[in-house]
Amino acid sequence: MSFRSATAVGYVEDVSPGSGALPPRAWYPTSDAASLSLNGSWRFRLSPTADAEDDTFAAPGYDAGGWAEVSVPGHWVLQGHGAPIYTNHLYPFPVDPPRVPTENPTGDHLRFFDLPADWDPADGGTVLRFDGVESCARVWLNGTGIGEFKGSRLPHEFAVGHLLRPAGNVLAVRVHQWSAGSYLEDQDQWWLPGIFRDVTLLHRPAGGVRDFFVHASYDHVGGAGTLRVDSEVPGRVTVPELGVDVATGEPVTVPVEAWTAETPRLYDGVLATEGERVPLRIGFRTVGLADGLIKVNGRPVLFKGVNRHEWHPRTGRALDLETMRADVLLMKRHNINAVRTSHYPPHPAFLDLCDEYGLWVIDECDLETHGFTEQAWRDNPVDDDRWTPALLDRAARTVERDKNHPSVVIWSLGNEAGTGRGLTAMAEWIHGRDASRLVHYEGDIDCRDTDVYSRMYADHGEVERIGRKLDGGTRRRRQLPFILCEYGHAMGNGPGGLADYQRIFESYDRLQGGFVWEWIDHGVEDERYGYAYGGDFGEELHDGNFVCDGLVFPDREPSPGLVEYKKVIEPVRFEGDGAGGTVRVTNRYDFADLSALDFEWSYQVGGESVASGSLAVPALAAGESAEVKLPERPVAAGSGETRWTVRAVLAADTGWGPRGHVVAWGQFPVSGRQSPSFVASAGPVVSGDGSISLGPAVFDARSGALRSIGSVAVTGLRLDVWRATTDNDDGAAWRSDIRYGALWRKFGLHRMRHRLDAVEPSAGALTVRTRVAPAAWEFGLGTVYRWSTDGSRLRLTVSVTPDGDWTVPLPRLGVRFGLAAADRVRWFGGGPGEAYPDTRAASAVGRWQSTVDEMQTPYLRPQENGARADVRWAELGGLRVEGDPEFWFTARRWTTEELDAAAHRSDLTPGDTVWVNLDHGQHGIGSQSCGPGVLPQYRLHAKPAEFSFVFSDIG
Repeated sequence: MSFRSATAVGYVEDVSPGSGALPPRAWYPTSDAASLSLNGSWRFRLSPTADAEDDTFAAPGYDAGGWAEVSVPGHWVLQGHGAPIYTNHLYPFPVDPPRVPTENPTGDHLRFFDLPADWDPADGGTVLRFDGVESCARVWLNGTGIGEFKGSRLPHEFAVGHLLRPAGNVLAVRVHQWSAGSYLEDQDQWWLPGIFRDVTLLHRPAGGVRDFFVHASYDHVGGAGTLRVDSEVPGRVTVPELGVDVATGEPVTVPVEAWTAETPRLYDGVLATEGERVPLRIGFRTVGLADGLIKVNGRPVLFKGVNRHEWHPRTGRALDLETMRADVLLMKRHNINAVRTSHYPPHPAFLDLCDEYGLWVIDECDLETHGFTEQAWRDNPVDDDRWTPALLDRAARTVERDKNHPSVVIWSLGNEAGTGRGLTAMAEWIHGRDASRLVHYEGDIDCRDTDVYSRMYADHGEVERIGRKLDGGTRRRRQLPFILCEYGHAMGNGPGGLADYQRIFESYDRLQGGFVWEWIDHGVEDERYGYAYGGDFGEELHDGNFVCDGLVFPDREPSPGLVEYKKVIEPVRFEGDGAGGTVRVTNRYDFADLSALDFEWSYQVGGESVASGSLAVPALAAGESAEVKLPERPVAAGSGETRWTVRAVLAADTGWGPRGHVVAWGQFPVSGRQSPSFVASAGPVVSGDGSISLGPAVFDARSGALRSIGSVAVTGLRLDVWRATTDNDDGAAWRSDIRYGALWRKFGLHRMRHRLDAVEPSAGALTVRTRVAPAAWEFGLGTVYRWSTDGSRLRLTVSVTPDGDWTVPLPRLGVRFGLAAADRVRWFGGGPGEAYPDTRAASAVGRWQSTVDEMQTPYLRPQENGARADVRWAELGGLRVEGDPEFWFTARRWTTEELDAAAHRSDLTPGDTVWVNLDHGQHGIGSQSCGPGVLPQYRLHAKPAEFSFVFSDIG
């Protein structure tokens, strides 16, 4: 028996960034030097502690035949070895920096490889590159230790040419889940150990390229670009399209087209040294602070951004190029122009895509110590000098890797790491290394070290005060531009209030936009639930579905929130009154004119298009507006409300979207809707069988309950005020706002009782009087149902009068009932997707059709969803419903109570009854799952209300 000294694994708890790695340098995807990908199937052994096994596995000849296999890039916990852990900010181990638990899952990895036949290890050198390993790794090649490193989302290179053999090479990597580095990586995400980015062997020929820095500025006054490429190894830089052929370090100025996120012009060049040629993709642009604003090429920019964690539901943070491309294409197609790489540098290929397709990037360092907030930031590493070398290493590895990307316009020190001397040291180093970009860090509230005033989840009122420069703070901060680095928390149904934020952003120059939290739901593909979230893997600590807060679902299907955001931030604005015959078109781009767009009009009668054509719109420059004349109104058959719809679409195929892709749209009513005509005729007839007949309808004589309308059976029609609470209704426990979801349950709005007071047949109507109220409380809703008929149709008028002290708004107000055998749905109103009072910008009025199942929005935690706004009429299950006024329409194959009780999609089992809600009002959505609650104008207050529906049996 042998015992291992704790010093054998002492590097795990060492605060240093590691040992043996080469200095960081610029990343580039290709060159004419040889490379060998070591991605693929690796042998794997999992141990429960850091020192459970010795290092004999690293020696050549070790028999690993009995080991398992894992894919690299990959996380072992997503490949059947252990389980993932989700926490928002709590460390899933005792906080005792830099110590970590003895129970430290450790994965030993082995890769066997031969060199290509034409690869001579003696010719120059060879570098072994790891692009991402969580959280600490020790590396051996052919039995020789070459170093260890921390910094999970950062690259590390090792010189290994002297250790290589032509064949039979053995690469051994020991990866520890927990290390001192884990204290610096407390990001809101799954804890997923493993070698999750590429592993590559790079031949470094004699005289090959080492580090280089492409400086490509743009003079917006003269239209010239100045290029200078500083290179550690001297060489020449050529850009054939520009006629450039200069030595490295030598500046050259030539006329160029500038790079922007809207017009991502890249020039192909080559950096050639004695032993290597590296392709360059050069974008000329200048970033700076001027007049208190972030300006690119002399113009202020408005960020319409998202925060992006890297995620795939099967492979976690191990993303392939096509998945990254899918993200970028979806962003571009939804008018997003900026990405904050929360909260670490992304895979470097993602930034190539941002350069190519055009996205502004805030590139964030791999740093967060959020868990220290639980102890008032005591012992926070960023204010402890022992950790400063690790912080500076992380800053350097971020900047040096990504410095040649024109898309990167701002460096971010990290996220939610408190404040301290280490952050100041990082900022000073970055400012000294790269003066061509700005520095961001949200936690620097006084902007001592940063160039931008940044906040998270400030409410609309505060943002407006900041825009008006009434926010106080230090003089330096008040002179800086403002961004919301996180806002619009996209968890579950929502976020609400995006349009209201955007109006404020566009009203004040100082406000330069924001970044919605976040891009994608981090659901883990799981046969039990479809997608799993925090707590589904037996975690000791977890934060539930807080990891599911994205604008796209895990399969990258857009959520209604993304569709809403696309509309809110669209780069062309249409304004008009429809009847006036003109529309005002405004170019909301920061740089591009409108020459890449075509414009179309269509004219709708009763929700159906009766004519369409092209619309002549000048190629307005950024910021310009013009009044555009609409064509003569078409002479349309039929009657009904009329409106214009105007669209801006891509005029030709682009790299990110096809010709005809809708970029922006607007609708303008011409003639309004007429209320449904209805003249009551016959009164109710009481039968001896305990029923009441009224036109096509039959009621229960004792309770006044509706049984059928013609051939359509109706179940349980009555007033409904409850909805399955959304993540935003339930709110974040740490916010001081009123959390209405919790109050609704406290006051029993999910268990309202219905007391029957009277059933009153009369000459012209059947009146049913009730009181709807929760147990244990004295307030309620006096509710009167008045039924009448014109002989063939049935009209219901609902009158609601609150009594008592209502201190909370209602979740909804309307009626609910059940239908059998309903599948296809048609309606005239808002669509095609869901909408709520503060998420309705993308709801277009028209005639739509769907199935009941397709009307559901598959949020990972089931909750209220699927409402259609401004519905004039709807048809399903043989029934037609017309509203007076318009109504909110929802239909689903389960009750609200079943929806409310479900924790996962798999908990919902469709029944034989389709439950229909016809709502006079809905409470707004907000983003209180982390951000502010529902704005006052979108709250559904309990007040007297009256609304009507006309029902017809349409067979």
